[in-house]
Amino acid sequence: MELKRSQKIYPYLFNNEWKESDSGETVQIKSPDDGQVVGEVPAMSQEEVDRAVQSTSVVQENWEASEGHERSELLHRWADELEKMADEIGQMIHLEVGKTPSSAKGEVKRTAQLIRHTAEEGLRTHGSFIQGDAFPGASKSTKAMVQKVPHGVVLAISPFNYPVNLAASKIAPALITGNTVVFKPATQGAISGLLMVEALVKAGLPKGVLNVVTGRGSIIGDYVVTHPKVDMITFTGGTSTGQHIAKKASMIPVVLELGGKDPAIVLEDADLDKAAKEIVGGALSYSGQRCTAIKRVMVMDKVADELVAKIKANVAELTVGTSDQNANITPMIDQKSADFVVSLIEDAKKKGATVVSEGIQEENLLGATVLDHVTEDMDVAWKEQFGPVLPIMRVENELEAIGLEKRNEYGLQASIFTKRIENAFAIADKLNVGTVQVNGKTSRGPDHFPFLGVKNSGQGVQGIGRSIDSMLRDKVLVLNL
Repeated sequence: MELKRSQKIYPYLFNNEWKESDSGETVQIKSPDDGQVVGEVPAMSQEEVDRAVQSTSVVQENWEASEGHERSELLHRWADELEKMADEIGQMIHLEVGKTPSSAKGEVKRTAQLIRHTAEEGLRTHGSFIQGDAFPGASKSTKAMVQKVPHGVVLAISPFNYPVNLAASKIAPALITGNTVVFKPATQGAISGLLMVEALVKAGLPKGVLNVVTGRGSIIGDYVVTHPKVDMITFTGGTSTGQHIAKKASMIPVVLELGGKDPAIVLEDADLDKAAKEIVGGALSYSGQRCTAIKRVMVMDKVADELVAKIKANVAELTVGTSDQNANITPMIDQKSADFVVSLIEDAKKKGATVVSEGIQEENLLGATVLDHVTEDMDVAWKEQFGPVLPIMRVENELEAIGLEKRNEYGLQASIFTKRIENAFAIADKLNVGTVQVNGKTSRGPDHFPFLGVKNSGQGVQGIGRSIDSMLRDKVLVLNL
């Protein structure tokens, strides 16, 4: 069934039918580039959300009972349909969230690859068999069959910055394992999510196996999170929202991918040309609006001047403009986000930071700003900026860098730049983060690698195989023979 649009209103999916809200109310989505309205999505009521969740719950047992290869074949067809729509969906990602057209289309293609890999990996899930006499005093005739079964209804909540990839990375593992899905896209990026779902419908999605809810978080957010028919939640977004969801969810499993303050630790023996290039790319790609962006540099004093000079030179080569101009630095998602970044820059300047490079500040378009001699009393040393500003902290030795990182409230990733692998191992062992990158920028991919955060950066593990695991629970059948 085709997604029918009227006057740029994109309906939501309910039982494979595209519907507008009963009230006719919508939420406008505006382009970060120029503030023009890209389109509108339904502002659903709690009653409409309830119908969506109930419907998805009713069909879950039938979906679980379907053959694994049938679910896998659906995902393969979904990937095919996504690729056919790559231009259309990529254009919408570009308009909605301000990515360059090439980057936006690349996200769609990467997502198709992720779905295909999930379709294959999902066929390899298996349970186990346990002998009773492995435990003292237990009978050999008692045996346990440990099955892997789906949770039921999975609520998948995606963020604005990867509205297709990070949605599919939740939906595909849920579907392949026999769960049904309630999909709530971020408002900014919701149209891209709806187009992605249209591809799934074209691929033959059975009625009710996935329903979409859109609208204002203040009205439907807590309602859907606490709905009694939701059996698991997987969320990517801000730390405060994730913590709120975890408290509201109470007794059901929750997987959270939250914020980060990822450091790049540069040792004296590092290849500084490579380090500078990786740091600038890692910090400023998509204007720093990534949880895995490098958000502070900790460099040894002896090489700090040289590294800062190389970073400045790399930043000077970046272009600033709108995403349709294919600029390296593009407008931030909204004015509120830009204002927060500016406040961090101003606080650091007042407290004595050295401005190495300072970008323009025109509404929500911020050029790249590099701040040297950042100290612990500055907000930018600790708060996640999620924007194009790179703070540099000078340290005397590795222990000082490790200490700074351990006091960080986040624990997503860290990069270490050194020519001596033993140094990288020694430091990595002491960092309390989910992933350590050696001589490379912090990054989510490849999508089949485990991806996780500790502390306030999240809970649970993602990455295709681990995401599939998270969508299943043990069910034990004990045989007393």
